[in-house]
Amino acid sequence: MATKTENLVVDGLHCADCAATIEKTVEKINGVAAVKANFTAGKVKITYDPHKVELRNLVESVEKIGYRVASGSHKSIEKRQIWREREFQFTLVSGILLGLGLLFKFGSEIRIATANGRDISVSMVFFLAAVLPGAYYFVKGSWAAIKNRQFNMVLLMTVAILGAIVIGEYVEAASLAFLFSLAELLEGYAIERARNSLRQLMTLTPDTAQVKTGSKEKTVAVDKVQVGDILVARPGEKIALDGMVVDGISSVDQSPITGESVPVKKEPGDKVYAGAINNEGYLEIRVTQNSENSMIARIIQLVEDAESQKSPTERFVEKFARIYTPTVVLLAVGVATIPPIFLDAAFNLWFVKALTLLVIACPCALVISTPVSVVSALTSASRNGVLIKGGLYLEEMGRIKVLAFDKTGTLTLGRLQVTDVVSLNGAPEEELLRIAASLEKRSEHPIAKAILEAADGAELEEASRFEAIPGRGVRGELGGVGYAVGGQELFLQAETNGADKKLRTLQSAGKTTMLVGKESEIIGIIALSDKIRDDALAMVSRLKADGKQVVMITGDNEATAKSIAAELGITHYYANLLPDQKVKIVKQLQAEYGKVAVVGDGINDAPALAAASVGIAMGVAGSDTALETADVALMSDDLSKLPYLVELSRQANQVIRQNTLAAIVLKLSLALGVFPGLVSLVVAVLIGDMGASLGVIANALRLARFRPQN
Repeated sequence: MATKTENLVVDGLHCADCAATIEKTVEKINGVAAVKANFTAGKVKITYDPHKVELRNLVESVEKIGYRVASGSHKSIEKRQIWREREFQFTLVSGILLGLGLLFKFGSEIRIATANGRDISVSMVFFLAAVLPGAYYFVKGSWAAIKNRQFNMVLLMTVAILGAIVIGEYVEAASLAFLFSLAELLEGYAIERARNSLRQLMTLTPDTAQVKTGSKEKTVAVDKVQVGDILVARPGEKIALDGMVVDGISSVDQSPITGESVPVKKEPGDKVYAGAINNEGYLEIRVTQNSENSMIARIIQLVEDAESQKSPTERFVEKFARIYTPTVVLLAVGVATIPPIFLDAAFNLWFVKALTLLVIACPCALVISTPVSVVSALTSASRNGVLIKGGLYLEEMGRIKVLAFDKTGTLTLGRLQVTDVVSLNGAPEEELLRIAASLEKRSEHPIAKAILEAADGAELEEASRFEAIPGRGVRGELGGVGYAVGGQELFLQAETNGADKKLRTLQSAGKTTMLVGKESEIIGIIALSDKIRDDALAMVSRLKADGKQVVMITGDNEATAKSIAAELGITHYYANLLPDQKVKIVKQLQAEYGKVAVVGDGINDAPALAAASVGIAMGVAGSDTALETADVALMSDDLSKLPYLVELSRQANQVIRQNTLAAIVLKLSLALGVFPGLVSLVVAVLIGDMGASLGVIANALRLARFRPQN
């Protein structure tokens, strides 16, 4: 079957019940293969056969049960203006009518007529009139719930309102209709705030781009720009699409994508990302990805996918809710029938108590507490250059006991740097570097590049009779004098000048050594090592202060591993490891400590990352493989984001526990308060529904404001 997938942006989708109702309604349509409603993102993903059902039929099925399908993406939706929306206007009318009814009931009541033994008064008319606009929007959803056999909030509230009307409790009926509509409005806007972080990501990129063709420029919509087109980015402008700089030099603020706080220099050959801001220079950029495949588009997709995945706590809450809701509904039935039948109690009194229990029965605040906390934390992380693939990994990071780091490219920069220049015959260090660099400038070896970088600014000579000796070094003549740079094999007949002792000292520190000399004598030693990242020591210190065990696992030799570990204050390290041996070490650490996170480059360390409780890939901006395979992706090579990630996860776990516990305790307390008459229908809505939902959402939104420490 040739299927098609559409993502509908749905207005009014702001709770788990809403999502379940839409899913069960749409999946019954012939031709629909799969439906997934994500209420935290406000989207419904539908996979269907276009030969059996049209998109407009799917949209109609969603709108028939009380939701509005918006055109375009979240980015194209204007900021909601509450007073212009029909739902607000209906709720306002309901509130006014309720107020007028209360004014007559407790002021000067006017009886209009009597029918079937009941007095019809002005206040009664206003109360019943208040029910119509108040319940207008959610009654549609209750009919869908009946068809889908769901005990959701709108169905329970509709039953409560109808029950109150039947027994003549018109004030309660009108109050329920108005307050529940108000609660739905407020809850919807609270959820919108949780979505705003993601929407801000969507608005990072401009809608148009300046495309250069020959000597002319024209403004083109970003979705019309083709791969290979040349874009122009002037000072202060946002870069419209991913690409490569072909002309110009500038510094670019790419913090929205990678979380880097310092602008990055860009010159021809460098990658740039959509949404980054060009600071002061003029750049011409060849487009490498269209708008749908840009880095920012992939980040947004990953965050939305992460939001739709259920965390362990969320799964527990849903299981609890499946037991809790029908239990309270059965209790409500018993309360409505047993006392009047067997205890000769007043039917109206116990029926109202039963209706109140029905209102309390819906676990809306409980079910919403975890996903809103998760989405707030995920969007906070994404704004700071950290992509977490789901609530599972967010919760797991808060329980991590050990962080195991790869060395090369993670704790270190992954490139050699000259650390020591030792003269053995009194020659200046600058002269030693100049000689070595003059010979090495023809070589492409990483050691040669490091020596040339160290000798930057020196006046280099052209070597004659140059010879590269694989595995040993290079030699040639400078000013008619023969020199060599390399290992000891090149200097078997030369005077050592005490080089052996110096070599042992440098090599015991884990450094790579190169000898510099003539045929007759060794005149100096150049030592190199992989440079430790500037922020590595502070990161390790913060993690250790936080009670985490920090371990290094590396394929490098024992001496190098020992030296790097000592410099960083890491007491546990494992050297000379092959990829499968790293996996074995990770499993040993898990057996000893419990939860273990592995931090690596996302490609070379793939087996260890997969074996870990949480695999964290560093510097994955532009790396499709690492971005897709890691559980957590650090967009830049910024190690300071790891303590932030650990603290964010801990805070998220605390908020989730607070929300879950508060919702359960509040619901159960209200249910117990019904029997002695402490909790009325109005109180159940105000506190048990609206108050509880807004409370857990407000608590969860604190996570969206969580920022990394400097």
